Amino acid sequence: MCLLGKCVSSPAQRGKRTSTTITPNLSRHGYCTLGEALNRLDFSSAIQDLSRFNYVAKLFQLIARSQLRNLSGAAQKNYFNILEKIVRKVLDDHYNPRLVKDLLQDLSSTLHSLAIHVGRCVLVGNVNIWLCRLKTIHEWKQQLNNLHIPKQICNGVSFNELPLHTQNDILCKLSDACDIINLGQATPTLQSLSESSILWKKLCHFHFSDKQFCKNLVLSKSDHVDWKLMYFTLRKHYPMREQYGDTLHFCKHCSILFWQDRHLTLLLKDCGHPCTAIDPDSCLMPISPQHFIELFQF
Repeated sequence: MCLLGKCVSSPAQRGKRTSTTITPNLSRHGYCTLGEALNRLDFSSAIQDLSRFNYVAKLFQLIARSQLRNLSGAAQKNYFNILEKIVRKVLDDHYNPRLVKDLLQDLSSTLHSLAIHVGRCVLVGNVNIWLCRLKTIHEWKQQLNNLHIPKQICNGVSFNELPLHTQNDILCKLSDACDIINLGQATPTLQSLSESSILWKKLCHFHFSDKQFCKNLVLSKSDHVDWKLMYFTLRKHYPMREQYGDTLHFCKHCSILFWQDRHLTLLLKDCGHPCTAIDPDSCLMPISPQHFIELFQF
């Protein structure tokens, strides 16, 4: 399939390649918009893959915060259709409700501001449609707030039965402070482990050691630093490092934005699209949700 002279593959089912062509100045010349990429990349299938779910949810949160008014009517409809599937995924599988709650809160705040305080001039479609969508979002938020996650029946070794050093190792693998705090509320032992200065120092190092203005702080060897306080202080001023099981990729040689099928990559040594470069792997660049948004800004 071609889009204004630029080759674009049709949306594929999960497990198949899905790509759209984006040149560095494509959006400047009107060949492609954020909405068109949103329509053509197979996000509906991507959310069924847990390694991609957080990535898509974060991308949709960024769109909700600042890009909603830039979507066409068709793209907005597609956005809400996929969002409904995201909410359904959480309700059915109990997967990461906190992230989706934050997404819906940001979306609700944006729509409330645009539809009620600013007016319909900045929105595509009738303002009553947006008010209806606000109502739907409110219902989704209520469903997530009422979500009850049943206690898992474990016939093997429970987390509490693991050796302390193993529990501590697991805590050190977590990159989200909220997860550490919530886990620390489970038992007195975990509470003690979750307050470890070494744990919070590692968290500071992971998220902020690459930031120019706070590198020296997080690499400090001082024994008198409250690392937990340091973490929450730095978080107010600097973006945290994001981790995703899988992301969209961009080929710098072909200017292709696509989902890379990990199974095909491992089995067939396939980079994920028909690349003509001598060394395709050297041309691949993972695209963060924020970078995805920036590809279409000019």
